[in-house]
Amino acid sequence: MAKRTEALEAMLKDLQAASADIEATAVVSADGLVMASALPANVEEDRVAAMSAAMLSLGERTAGELGRGTLNQVFIKGAEGYVILMHAGADAVLTTLARADAKLGLIFLDMERTASEIGEVI
Repeated sequence: MAKRTEALEAMLKDLQAASADIEATAVVSADGLVMASALPANVEEDRVAAMSAAMLSLGERTAGELGRGTLNQVFIKGAEGYVILMHAGADAVLTTLARADAKLGLIFLDMERTASEIGEVI
């Protein structure tokens, strides 16, 4: 278990290193528990985990009910930046916080690569 957590944390650090626009990342289980994170000290891991799982679940239901197919990502734009949620394997969520002026196309590509890697580890 410790080796898996270390591997996940290394993947998150690599994701953040890939783009200066990424401010924070976390891997959360589908039931809202933190598996690994690289969050600032002022951000509560448990709160991020619970909100991430809830938003992904709501996004899945919304996409299904409205005939949009399988959910790819949940994208939230706020005045201070973005929150992007993406499946990382069957039972996990990759959550990323990005700056307001971020180059989102590059972040999406990096997130997809990392989510795939996470899915293999989990």
